[in-house]
Amino acid sequence: MTVSANFQRSNPGAERGFPDVDAVVSALRAEDYIAERDLATAIYLSLRMGKPIFLEGEPGVGKTEVAKALSRCLGSELIRLQCYEGLDISTAVYEWNYRRQLLHLRGLEVTGGGEARTAVDDVFSSDFLLERPLLRAVRQSRRNEAPPVLLIDELDRADEEFEAYLLEILADFQITIPEIGTIAAETPPVAVVTSNRTREVHDALKRRCLYHWIDFPDYEKEVQIVLRRVPEAPEHFASQIVRLVQALREEDLFKQPGVAETLDWTNALIALDQETLSDVILRDTLGVLLKYQDDLDKIDDEAVRRLLRKSQSPSD
Repeated sequence: MTVSANFQRSNPGAERGFPDVDAVVSALRAEDYIAERDLATAIYLSLRMGKPIFLEGEPGVGKTEVAKALSRCLGSELIRLQCYEGLDISTAVYEWNYRRQLLHLRGLEVTGGGEARTAVDDVFSSDFLLERPLLRAVRQSRRNEAPPVLLIDELDRADEEFEAYLLEILADFQITIPEIGTIAAETPPVAVVTSNRTREVHDALKRRCLYHWIDFPDYEKEVQIVLRRVPEAPEHFASQIVRLVQALREEDLFKQPGVAETLDWTNALIALDQETLSDVILRDTLGVLLKYQDDLDKIDDEAVRRLLRKSQSPSD
């Protein structure tokens, strides 16, 4: 009984209006994110257990949108750390406000206040810290604010050294600053880590997370996404668009178009006052779907005709 009581006190999921997996599905759908039950289950368990969720999948399948929709569902701030090669602690975690420290020391010199040792201790206090996303996410729970949703986006783009640094944060949601000590979150943030799998993320980090792979949606789900995100698109046109995009993913491409490209293309076609697809409009707008010249070169006249045939429903 004692273990259960302690678990409930540290259980952010129970406090955030998700009594079960179905509630997660409904809440995300209300924010125009259509989640299959296995993803909703992973999110629910992440909240219940206070563990980060690690999402992998091709670019554009909706990994980042999970964190955005979840922050809206929970009414929490979204704190995003966009990863890239060369990302370091000063950008991701914290750095000292050197200008303010210098001004403070000069002020002490002018007034003659404080001993040298005390002055040095003063400038290396939390008042002179510049919070970056990770430190901000940890410290926010100590300000009596709702724990944020921390999005560590595209971790596979960061260096392995930075990935190793994340182990302490994702395991215990605490950060060690040599001059101050260890700062721990009173209530862990909701952590979402994403990867496009351009390289393998180490097992040590994955063990600290719940794992879920997000694949391209099937036809029915992608049509639902288009109709929700682009409500001005006629249903028959949305169906035709999705059939063509899904056929395009079957081509031998370097980069398959994701759901984000499907939505962009739908918006582009609506902006052009289109309600049906043709070879001319497909050629003119193909750059919305494909981002590499080699892929564009592969869609020749024969491929265009093949894709347009596949975009027609059996009743057309």
